[in-house]
Amino acid sequence: MINEYLLYAAGALNIVVAVFHLLFWKLFHWKTELKKISSLNSAVMQVMNLRLIYLFLLTAFLCFFYTRDLVETRVGNAMLIGFSFLWLGRLVEQFIFFKLNHWIGYAVTFLFIAGTVLFALPVFMK
Repeated sequence: MINEYLLYAAGALNIVVAVFHLLFWKLFHWKTELKKISSLNSAVMQVMNLRLIYLFLLTAFLCFFYTRDLVETRVGNAMLIGFSFLWLGRLVEQFIFFKLNHWIGYAVTFLFIAGTVLFALPVFMK
């Protein structure tokens, strides 16, 4: 039962991150900031962001409605490990591309650690 709760938490985390990504246009002033780069780069950034939102929402959906399948099947376990590596990769990139000189940077780093752990634990706690 603990594995199901871990995946519900992982699903909730994915919804939070999807909402955060929906706010990128306002938070990062993309209406004005993206005009400073080429239209191609602007388009790529926005399309990637929209696809990430979709991926986070799809992952949350799977966590909430296919919990047992994720925990009990080999393909489910492979997906959980893949999701965990997605979060782990983003954690590593946090240290490469961003400065951790503000509490928000530390909070986001914690979220990436949480995502890594929440998706990996159900596979290894069998």
